[in-house]
Amino acid sequence: MFKLLQVNDVVRIPPDKFDSPLEAVATEVLRATYEGTVSRELGIIIAVLNVKVSDVGKILPGNGGVYHKVSFDLLVFIPVIQEVIEGEVVDVTDFGVFVRIGPIDGLIHISQIMDDFITYDEKRGALIGKETHRVLEKGMIVRARIVTISLSSGPSRSSKIGLTMRQPFLGAISWIEEDINKSTKEIKKEGK
Repeated sequence: MFKLLQVNDVVRIPPDKFDSPLEAVATEVLRATYEGTVSRELGIIIAVLNVKVSDVGKILPGNGGVYHKVSFDLLVFIPVIQEVIEGEVVDVTDFGVFVRIGPIDGLIHISQIMDDFITYDEKRGALIGKETHRVLEKGMIVRARIVTISLSSGPSRSSKIGLTMRQPFLGAISWIEEDINKSTKEIKKEGK
């Protein structure tokens, strides 16, 4: 789930930036501090927006910088257990697929892809169902449900999201369309 959060903080303006516009420097410092990081309280921080800086700053003895109060918005992604997401398959391995869901990749383990025996075709870089002949490869758009979340503070690369597609109307979008068409045809047959 994406959210826009309003945050208040204090930013240090270094002495070598005193000749630059205050808001531009504060925005630069805040982006370097927040963007691309993970906070257990805030989520995965994507962007710093709408920075407003107090014109009055504080100078601390022994420190050449000036400290200004700031308020700004953070665009964050907060994964939620049981949330249904859509994303692009960005990597296929023999143990599952990685799906880009906003600013982070989630893993769908091979056991959570479909109710079928799955083989890994290394040349093609695809996972293939033995009975259904359904193929999952890089670039496909899939719908999955978040089942596990492990957010680590710091860079987003150390955080992990576990996904499943083993529920009705989850999987590759083309599979879902096939299932809907099949269900519609069965309903029409029963209605005759």
